[in-house]
Amino acid sequence: MPGSGVTTLASLSEEIPTVETGLREYVPHVVAWNLTRRCNLECAHCYISAGPSESADGEITTEECLRIAQEILELNPSPMFILSGGEPLLREDLTSIAAFASKRGATVVVGTNGTLLTNERIAALKVAGVSGVAVSIDSLDQRYHDNFRHGRGSLEATMQALARLREHKLDFIIQTTATKGNRSELARLVEWAAEQGAVSFNLYFLVATGRGARLSDLSPAEYELLLAELVTLQRQYLGRMMVRSKCAPHFMRHVHRAAPDSTILNYETRCPCGSQYCRITPDGKLTPCPYTPLPAGDLRKQSFADVWNNSPLFQELRSDSLGGKCGRCEYRRICGGCRARALALEGDIMAADPSCVYEPSGTIPVIERSRPVTYGMQVEPGMRWSPDAEARVKRIPSFVRGVVTRRLEDYARKQGLSEVTVGLMSEVRKAMPIDFSKRKPFFLGDD
Repeated sequence: MPGSGVTTLASLSEEIPTVETGLREYVPHVVAWNLTRRCNLECAHCYISAGPSESADGEITTEECLRIAQEILELNPSPMFILSGGEPLLREDLTSIAAFASKRGATVVVGTNGTLLTNERIAALKVAGVSGVAVSIDSLDQRYHDNFRHGRGSLEATMQALARLREHKLDFIIQTTATKGNRSELARLVEWAAEQGAVSFNLYFLVATGRGARLSDLSPAEYELLLAELVTLQRQYLGRMMVRSKCAPHFMRHVHRAAPDSTILNYETRCPCGSQYCRITPDGKLTPCPYTPLPAGDLRKQSFADVWNNSPLFQELRSDSLGGKCGRCEYRRICGGCRARALALEGDIMAADPSCVYEPSGTIPVIERSRPVTYGMQVEPGMRWSPDAEARVKRIPSFVRGVVTRRLEDYARKQGLSEVTVGLMSEVRKAMPIDFSKRKPFFLGDD
């Protein structure tokens, strides 16, 4: 399944941003954590080649997980942890790990194929402080979905799980990997996800790693058509459900051209792997992202801080040395291409993304982000905050806190107010990209 999750701010992590403030800061804002290679399904595109034949041998222990989580929290007191797999529900200590992290300030989400989400498991996840769940649906055609995931009845089981998530009022997103087999379903899948009450629809673009290397990907020309369609759908569902691309940062070029005032442009999406985002493998290796198998270090032998701060691989990814046309493209600050795809297809993590057809003209200035505050940036308060509002904003995941802080203060000034209060936060909730009037995100409404 894709390696991403949900936040209570409707998956604003779509492409986790870099921080670029003159003096760059590199903070682990989002950590994707593959807890196991075990899975009850055997999906055709799985980047980690998970499946029923895998065992728990070699998995890092509960104690090691808690130690690593604590080391991450020492670098960033409010990260987002995406607990995934394989199928993470097969780890008996999933709720223990989630509870440890959530109680210490992390936002914790779970990525699952959905088939094991019983009422009891959902209730346990909520008790452990899990904020949301990402569930994978590859087609509304039962035969296609079940064959793709090598699990008879898996589509029906996942759809039943969505009903349980709604009943338990636990936010969820729908994730789909674009393939030649489901390409024609995109508009219907997005419509269906909105009907189900998803807070976001994330469309993943294949990276040829793991079992995904065996699949035939869409052509670069097909990427262009699909990304353009995705921008149209994003605008169509604004205020009802977020629509996002994953592993295709050239989505931002399409957004910039079609909707230059879009709130999506609050953040740049140069691939954040190794700078704001990373992945932990089941055996404790730290890699730049789930789709990049190159290890930056071994967390069984090294501290998280040592790898994060000193890895030569991470240092390279934090440089400005993008290769080929990505390095000279005018959109490089809001796109930059997918580093995992460059590695998989070109053998060079800094090479140009071969899935992009765009040719830089060389005559257009570099396009800068259009907003003064982007996701990941730290923002000092510019006005008075009530103590309870200040406490609540500190609980926002670090990668979105700056943008939310600025949005709240701008709203307060427009209302002629001199202080941000919890009541004002509740008002702003109704103006979010998702209509949260019937939901109460933990930092924008009542507890």
